[in-house]
Amino acid sequence: MWHGADCAFARSETIGTELPLGNEVFLDVAKAPARSTRTSSAPPATPNRERPAEPQPYKASKDELLKFYHDMLLIRRFEEKAGQLYGLGLIGGFCHLYIGQEAVAVGLQSALTEKDSVITGYRDHGHMLLCGIPPKDVMAELTGRAAGISRGKGGSMHMFSVEHKFYGGHGIVGAQVSLGAGLGFAHKYSGDGGVCLAYFGDGAANQGQVYEAFNMAELWKLPVIFVIENNQYAMGTSVNRASSEDQLYRRGESFRIPGIQVDGMDVLASRGAAEEALVWVRAGKGPIILEMKTYRYRGHSMSDPAKYRSREEVQAVRDKSDPIEHVKKLLEAEGVKEDDLKAVEAEIRRQVNESADFAENTPEPEPEELYTDVLVEKY
Repeated sequence: MWHGADCAFARSETIGTELPLGNEVFLDVAKAPARSTRTSSAPPATPNRERPAEPQPYKASKDELLKFYHDMLLIRRFEEKAGQLYGLGLIGGFCHLYIGQEAVAVGLQSALTEKDSVITGYRDHGHMLLCGIPPKDVMAELTGRAAGISRGKGGSMHMFSVEHKFYGGHGIVGAQVSLGAGLGFAHKYSGDGGVCLAYFGDGAANQGQVYEAFNMAELWKLPVIFVIENNQYAMGTSVNRASSEDQLYRRGESFRIPGIQVDGMDVLASRGAAEEALVWVRAGKGPIILEMKTYRYRGHSMSDPAKYRSREEVQAVRDKSDPIEHVKKLLEAEGVKEDDLKAVEAEIRRQVNESADFAENTPEPEPEELYTDVLVEKY
């Protein structure tokens, strides 16, 4: 885990930035923009305002580790199946897979309660599953069927379920951040004690409305955890080339919002950060930013060939920092047998295959459905 001003990465003027992932370090080969060489003899100023405590990795029981393993594996197998259905032409529009990033959502959302809300961008399938929405309802939505969680109207990018306190699924980059501030306002206004978990990516971190939301959230001390899922490449450009400040947990400093940088490939680090962030926000201290350093194995979307990075780079992260393999090793150290883990895998595959069959064969919406849920009847 990396936190606060203590997180410094070795830099090279010609080859980029070392990015810690898991217990390893891999090299981002994209050329970094030139950096200022000015130095100061004075030590950095010590902040005179309160800061959150240093998060510690969550100490999970064997049962909790099994739950983390199950949830991450469910997301991965679900996303792999979604990729297959997209290739068969059963999923229309864009489709963004969460493969590689599972430890972020699993770790964070495992700490939430029923009164908390979640909102994210278009890489949303895994977050929905963790909100308790059945896989068949999510898969049917991907294929645009009437049995989908949004009755086939949302598709991959625009799903939601108010019942499960999941508010999207948003296709406009960064739009969900200001809406997340609004959800935080609703929690505070109603006094329900809830917190909004508002996810966005390293690309969206450069959107203007994000900073308007930061300002409002801090002014009104809204209960929002802003989660930056930094998977290093946004829509296809290295964060080091696209962001003048690539330590994204610092983005809230000018608004007096504290930030923490977290190993997003480690589900225990993610859960530990969630625990600390929730303590801060529930105490009425306002919003907090969690920058989750993670990595997507697939392209930005199914139509992205991801030629901006090498296959060797992706494979190196898979080999050294895969979040599911990390938990699998922890379970083996706890005495869980390989046969038990295979049984978990078999049950997940059965569930995912049933979801895919259901999504392929259940009916499409009736034409009349087009005229329901229309908020403005006349212009």
